[in-house]
Amino acid sequence: MNTTPEGLIRIKESLNSDIEDVVEYCKNKIRDKNCKISREGKNWICITDDIKIIVNACGYTIIAAKKLQKQ
Repeated sequence: MNTTPEGLIRIKESLNSDIEDVVEYCKNKIRDKNCKISREGKNWICITDDIKIIVNACGYTIIAAKKLQKQ
């Protein structure tokens, strides 16, 4: 699992975070037992702890991660 240099910047900005290793952070969130994973077209959608992580299903590239609005 990886991301692009642009993806790193986009994810850090979206999460408003200074996370050093974004890929490892996302992998840990995806591994969480409460993570809900579904397939939408060519992407896996992973939702846990009010964070949505989008992963390309073919290359396992982390495309985006963002905080969800609490309802």
